[in-house]
Order: sequence, then structure tokens, then C-alpha cells
Amino acid sequence: MTKTLTTRPEPRKSLHYVRNDDIDLPMLATTLMENKRLIVLGTAAFFLIGVAYLTLATPKYEANAVVQVERRPPALPGTNSADGQTGVLPEASASTEIQLVTSRRVLEEAMAHLDLDIQVEPHRLPVIGNLVARSFARIQPDGLAPAWFGYGWGGERIDVSRLEVPDALLGIPLQLRVEGRDRYTLSGPDGDVLVEGGVGQSASGEGVHVRVDAVHANAGTRFTVTRADPTVIMAALKRDISAAEQGRESGIISLTYADADPQRAKQVLDEVTQAYIRQNVTRNSAEAAKRLQFVSEQLPNVREELSKAQEALNAFQKRTRTLDVQVQNRALLDQTVTLGASIQQLRIQMVEAAGRYTREHPAYRTLQRQIGQFEAERSELESRIQTLPDIQQGLFRLNRDVEVTNQTYASLLDQAQQLNIARASAVGSARIVDPAAVERNSPAWPKPLPVLAGSIGLGSMLMIALVLLRQTFRRGVEDPVDIELLGMPVFASVPFSKRGQEFSLATGRLRRDGRPTLLALRAPSDLAMEALRTLRTSLHFARQKTNNNLMMIVAPSPGVGKTFVCANLAVTMAQAGQRVVLVDADMRRGTVHLAVGTRSAGGLSELLAGKISLDEAVRKVPGAENLSFISRGAIPPNPSELLMDENFARVLKLLERAYDVVIIDTPPVLAVTDAALIGHHIGTSLMVVRWGHNQQREIAMAKQRLEQNGVEVTGAIFNGVQNRGAGRYAYSHYAYLPANDVAR
Repeated sequence: MTKTLTTRPEPRKSLHYVRNDDIDLPMLATTLMENKRLIVLGTAAFFLIGVAYLTLATPKYEANAVVQVERRPPALPGTNSADGQTGVLPEASASTEIQLVTSRRVLEEAMAHLDLDIQVEPHRLPVIGNLVARSFARIQPDGLAPAWFGYGWGGERIDVSRLEVPDALLGIPLQLRVEGRDRYTLSGPDGDVLVEGGVGQSASGEGVHVRVDAVHANAGTRFTVTRADPTVIMAALKRDISAAEQGRESGIISLTYADADPQRAKQVLDEVTQAYIRQNVTRNSAEAAKRLQFVSEQLPNVREELSKAQEALNAFQKRTRTLDVQVQNRALLDQTVTLGASIQQLRIQMVEAAGRYTREHPAYRTLQRQIGQFEAERSELESRIQTLPDIQQGLFRLNRDVEVTNQTYASLLDQAQQLNIARASAVGSARIVDPAAVERNSPAWPKPLPVLAGSIGLGSMLMIALVLLRQTFRRGVEDPVDIELLGMPVFASVPFSKRGQEFSLATGRLRRDGRPTLLALRAPSDLAMEALRTLRTSLHFARQKTNNNLMMIVAPSPGVGKTFVCANLAVTMAQAGQRVVLVDADMRRGTVHLAVGTRSAGGLSELLAGKISLDEAVRKVPGAENLSFISRGAIPPNPSELLMDENFARVLKLLERAYDVVIIDTPPVLAVTDAALIGHHIGTSLMVVRWGHNQQREIAMAKQRLEQNGVEVTGAIFNGVQNRGAGRYAYSHYAYLPANDVAR
């Protein structure tokens, strides 16, 4: 059963209409279900791509290491923390240390130790070469596969300890070919031989210096050898080495590095962590080294001052024949010596502080204040010394100078020893908790589960997006309301018929058999035929208001199923007892003769040209008792002129009197003017619109072109409707088959 919309009495004039384009979830779901084959196939293709990637991709193994950074390094011996000049470096946060771990200085040291700027790769067959080599390595870890076609198939390796090239060849791949036992040649990018050498020997040529320490490869095997730019290598290491703090302010830094060679991954991370620890220790011992240098520079000067003070004391004692300061003045001398030694030590510290701070720095001003206090106390003692006899004053001053200088010298010697020990025994603020380790049996990438899940998810999303994008840009009408808004009532909605499509595709084969491919004869219980019977009923009442029994079926463009509707509608009307003649007026590309299983020659074009009579042009359709047929005939050079001839009107008059219904199949309206010429003689004009194919504007232009030529479009037939979307409630089709058909 077919439900049809009610005909609107007053058509609208405008060609442009706006509908509420709300999101139709049922329509989206139906669209996805209808394209599930495409979605499944696309997802399966992406899944296979993921499997291929897992198979062919070179696995990468991840090395891990853990480093601990202490909050504060230990204080250096020989330093005085009370004076504000501690030997401890400022506290460094973990984020600062992370930047230091991947600094250029650390990476450069690791690169130099491992010769990372010398890159060697065996020449392998593209795509599958690495896969074969990995498979061979699993079977024979220490074996060597035979060399075929100059490619390496597993186990090939060479050890290049030196490769120096001119700047022009920096980063340019060179070809190293194993020539035989312990011999090789190195060629440039143009194929010219640069160096010929032997294993274990240095070789030079054309500005290239190379040394190959070991070769494990068959004769003829080729290797790609490149001296990379160190800055490029360090940039790659900085990008690939991941450093992150484990926990907030924990001071625990986790390092990871991935490489195709698990041994190299471990070596690189080991070298980086060890270089970082060495430089951390160097930074922490730098303070002791700097103080030791300053103390060492002051020792000769103080030693010379001590010698001069001793000589002056000896000369004064000989001249005055005195031996020592009197006992009652010894306490005064000791106080003076202590103050002098303190002042001398503070002055040395002030000289050192002047090289590190400005004169406004708190540490420098503290030293100035302490020296001022000691100077005031010494001035007070000096005033007491002035009361002594002249000889005692001179002896007192000379003894004081000797003892002050001697204490200063001893203090400097002690500091030098302590700083020398501190420099040699500096520990640093970082240590390796877990050395680099790598899991050889489980590569870090690619992982099967993430890759396959990602490929399936990506494939399904892209396929769904493609389907929805196609649906979005599909501008064909899918709702009969869109047609009625143009002022054309929809007489019937003909559902899409798979069997009808099969018959249409097989027309060539069936035509040779002489059997019609009409759905009305081959599958009369198909839903599309039920819709055409409903259309027959609607037309029965609509044609009562027309002035003749001529009916024209038109379409805006080709490929909408106009011929299918014409032929099968003619059969349904003939089956109702009416005498029907079907005329193929598309003398350019008409195909009705294929549907009825006959030839095209001897048809309308010959009839209008006067070559044959009407009786000769009219044929019977096998299987349809009341149905006659006029084919298009031979393709004429002037179809429009034939339709404008008065002979065409005469033929229509004869057919009108001889038959109950005359159905005329016409060319597309927007392609040629034939439909407009035929429409002047017609009482009923129906336009076939295909679901999802014709645009609303296209339909409106076809209707407008006919109306401009004085042809009124009676209504529309919505063909090829698929049961989905918002418009499906208006045109629903229900299967109501005979009992024996259902049983089958």
C-alpha cells in the first residue's frame, strides 16, 4: 500500500524556499546503516594498514634511567659559611637540572664518547629488507646472511671509529663497499671512489680520513656511511631524550631514550647520565678550586712579608741588645697579635669578596664593618703601647709584625690543604639511582594494541566522516515536501526496486531473447509496482479534467528512471483493461524498445518522415494484451523539426482516437526543447524526480521552462525513494504479498 500527499490547489511562484534544516538523528543513523558496507570495508583497510605497519615498522627499544638531585650539596671544607661567602652553590630546582641533563655540553660529551655523529647503515631492500634482517637476527643472532643483489639480509655490521670529511660532504651519505677479506672502498655521492683501505688501518684520500676497525659482512655488501653535522645530532638527542620529575619537588628525574638498537639506546643514556654527573661534580668543586687558586696566589706574598718582619726583628735586637718583650707586656702583645691576625685574615677575605661581589653587597659590607671594629680595638691597644719606653715600643711592634704574619701564613697553608682536599673529594648534588636499562624482548614502539585500536578507530571515524560528508554535499531532494513547495503535487512515491535495477542492467541480454524486461511483467508484486498502481488510480481521477487522453512523462535530467516509470505505468494501465499505446518520443537516446524487448528501427522518426505508415509503426508488446508500442526509430538529424511538423500533430490525433491512453516518453527538459514542443499537444504532463538525484533548483528550472512554453505540469512522480530520513513518514510502503509468495 502506498500513501500519497494531498495535492495543493495553489502552486507557489517563487523558486527559492527555506526549510528548517534541523539535525535528523534517524536520518543520520539510516545513512550510516545504508553505507555500512563502505564503513566496514574502509575500517578493514585501515586495520590491514595497521597490521602492515606492525609488521614492517622498525621497532624501537626504550632505555630508562633514574637520577636523584639533592636539595643542597654538602658544604666545602675550608670555607666559612658564617661570613656569607659559603662554598655551596645555590639550590637548583629539578626543572633546572632537567635542562642541564639535555644541555649541549652534556650531549656533546656523550656524542664524542660514542661517535654518534658517524652513522652507518647496511644497504637493504626497501620495504621488506629490514623485516627480513630482523627475522634472520632472531633465528641466528650471530650469523651472517648471504648477500644477494648487493643488499644486506641480516647480520651485517662494520665498526667505523674515525670519519673526517670536508665541509661539503658533511651530512652527505657515502657508499662503503666490502671488496673482499679485510678490504673496502669508500665512494662519494656521484659514485667516484674516494678512499681504498684495509680493516684496522687508517686511510685517506680526497680530503676524507677514515678508519674501519672491524667488518662482519660478505664481499659486495654495501653500507651507507654518513658524517652527520654535530648540531643536528645534538638537536635529535635533545628531542628524543625525555626527562621528567617523578612527583612534585621530589628531586627524582626519570630519563628515557628510544632507539632501533637496544644496545645503543642503553649506551646513549648511560653516557648522558654519567656526563651529567661528572659535570655536576665539576660545578660543585669549582668553588673550592677558585678559593684554592686565590689562597695559592696569596701564600708567596705572605711568606715574603714574614721573612722581612723576621729580618727586621733580628736587626733591631742586635742593635739594641734586647732579647724579648718583658713579661709584663706579653699579654698586651698577645692581644695585639690576635687583632692583627684577624684583621689580616679579614683583609684577605675582602680581596676575595671584591672579585665576586660589588662594594654594596651585604657580605662585603659585613667584612668592612668587622675590620673597622678590630681596627678600633687595635688603636686602643696602640695608645697603651705609646706609654712604654722607646726600645720596648720598637721591640713590641716588630714582635707583633712577626707573629701576626706568621699566624696569617699558617692559616693560609691550612686553608690551602683543606681546599685541595675539598676539590679532590667533591661529591656533587646529583647521583645515579638506576643506571640505564632496556627491555630487549618488548619494544617500546610499535605496540600492537594501540596501533590496531588506533587504526580501527581512525578508519571508522574517517569512513563515517566521509559518508556524512557525502550526505551533506548531496543536494538531491529526499523529501516530497521539497517538491510540493515548488507548486507540483506529488501523485505517487515509487520506492527503489532492486529487481527493477537488475532487469534494467540486463536489458541487452534479454532483448536478444525477445523477452521484455518490464518489472510489471517479471515481478508484478514488487513494491514499486504497487506504487505505480496507486499512481494509475490517482491519474484516473486527475485525467477527467483534461481535454484529451494524451499523457507526457518528462524529467529534468537523464538518469531519473523516466523510461522505467513510463513503460511500467503503461503496463499497469493496460492490465486494467484500457487500450494503451506507449510512444518513445526521445528520438535522440530513447531506450523504451530495450525494455519491451524489440528493435528501435521502424518507429516514430520514420513515421514522421513519411517512410512508414502508422500501422507499420505500432507494435504489440508480448505479455501485455492491451499495450501497443511505437519505438523511437532511427536517430534523425533533426528531431526538433520533426516534432514541430504538422505530421506529428496528425499522428497524435490518430492515436488519441484509437486508444484510451497515449503515454509519451520525452527527452530531458533541461537538455533539449523536445518536451516543450510535445507538451503543446498534451493534456496531462507528469515530471519524474529521482530521490537524492535531482536538486530542488533543478526541478524548479525544468518546471519554469515548460511553463514559459505554455506547458502546465500536472504533478510529479517521486521515483527511487529509499525509506529513510525525515520525509519517510509521508511516503511509507508496506509489503502485502499473497500467501503463497510469503510462504516461498
